[in-house]
Amino acid sequence: MLVTGGAGFIGSHTCVELIEAGHDVIVVDDLSTGHAQALDRVAEIAGAAPVLEVADITDAAAMDTIFGRHRIDAVIHFAARKAVGESTEIPLDYFHTNVGGTATLLAAARRAGVHRIVFSSSCSIYGATGADDLDETAPTAPANPYAWSKLACEQMIEQACRHHDDLRAISLRYFNPIGAHPSGLLGEDPHGTPRNIVPYLAQVAAGKRGRVQVFGGDYPTPDGSAIRDYVHVVDIARGHVTALEHVDDQHGMQLHNLGTGQGTSVLELRTAFAAAAERDIPFTVTDRRPGDVPRLVANTDVVRLAWGWTPKYDLAIMCRDSWRFQQLNPDGYRR
Repeated sequence: MLVTGGAGFIGSHTCVELIEAGHDVIVVDDLSTGHAQALDRVAEIAGAAPVLEVADITDAAAMDTIFGRHRIDAVIHFAARKAVGESTEIPLDYFHTNVGGTATLLAAARRAGVHRIVFSSSCSIYGATGADDLDETAPTAPANPYAWSKLACEQMIEQACRHHDDLRAISLRYFNPIGAHPSGLLGEDPHGTPRNIVPYLAQVAAGKRGRVQVFGGDYPTPDGSAIRDYVHVVDIARGHVTALEHVDDQHGMQLHNLGTGQGTSVLELRTAFAAAAERDIPFTVTDRRPGDVPRLVANTDVVRLAWGWTPKYDLAIMCRDSWRFQQLNPDGYRR
């Protein structure tokens, strides 16, 4: 099993679930945002270490070498740039890594005779639809380059499946993964200033930063802050293992949302995290961030009916596990 981006937040948690399900795991990661130390933690939890190949997925020669060196039967593809705000600053870098890297990976897999892929997509491709919740038939309206890159990758994979009868793919459109492994050994450890809300909340709660910036207080939502569907990263990881069990269910590419179906505003999330940390978390409401939309909440009926997948963990547990990781790893994986 090849996992691209496996040293990252979602990838490392998925490695745990894969190993515990009996898979041998090869990780490809350039470590630009991932951590080699996270894979040591995977081994502590799961009892076996993934093999790490440090490489860039846009490097065709490197990818051919990796596919030639290992016996690979399927690919889970996480490797990507993923920050909405940053994507508005360096859009071409996002297209190069996310779209170009996916094309390079697909071509290398095909040359190696690997025909099964699970793709890490995103709810952001739906954009500002105005719907209360979003099922897989909702129109796509990406509002930022990151979202555009994910939609372009989906379209590329779908076209590849259409023209290569032996290719099987699943695109998992998951909503907002947060939380950490219950052991406290794995979590979200961003390089530099966090661009995601939960590690920022954790660092403010720990006294490492002064206050949280809430981007936008004038959205058409009950408290004015943006609403998202937060889902535990372990639930997302379980979803990828389940996807592997169903990738051969049908021809072409399957689409499935992964979320909880519960909308939580940024201010509500801040309150929930403060309760988990048992301390106040100062905040300031600032201007909206380019590329953000008011509301993104999942309808997960399709994946529940098709696979029986449902999330196990609620928001309180997500916040509790994130705070535990911060407490046990005040400097992240650098301990």
